[in-house]
Amino acid sequence: MTRITQAVLAEAVIALERMSTQEQLRLGDEVFARQPNLLSSVVVLRRMGANDVQIGIALHVLFVVWLAMKSSGLQWPVITEDDQDICMQRLTARVRFVEGLSPELVRQAAEQHTGEHGERYLLAFAYGHLREHGVLEVKSEAEKYVLLCALNLVECIAYATPRKAR
Repeated sequence: MTRITQAVLAEAVIALERMSTQEQLRLGDEVFARQPNLLSSVVVLRRMGANDVQIGIALHVLFVVWLAMKSSGLQWPVITEDDQDICMQRLTARVRFVEGLSPELVRQAAEQHTGEHGERYLLAFAYGHLREHGVLEVKSEAEKYVLLCALNLVECIAYATPRKAR
């Protein structure tokens, strides 16, 4: 069940595009205060060899995800490192599953996964943003980590169980 609607996601994308650099810095502080582990998963990309542009790609996904979470009308729990590890294990298992399959079977598996995903609109956004910036082609180890980070952000939101906001 998708909790973040297309409309909420679209509003989040537009809101981020309209933000100044200072507003985005404040948004980063807000994410750090409320979801520090999600922000840490992006910041650590530097240690994985990612450059500023690559980190910016993952940060953009995080900021859109965060804005969508805020606008969803739900209270999201803090995503823990354990949550992130569980989601990364699931994500890498899916990647391993499709390795060696024919392109048609990979396409079918991707369609099935996307259609059944708990946050399919967020997933589609993340894939689109990564594709737009050439990250899906994975030309380096750093890009592989950016790809996994961005997709794991979405997996973590799909995994989390929010409550109704009061």
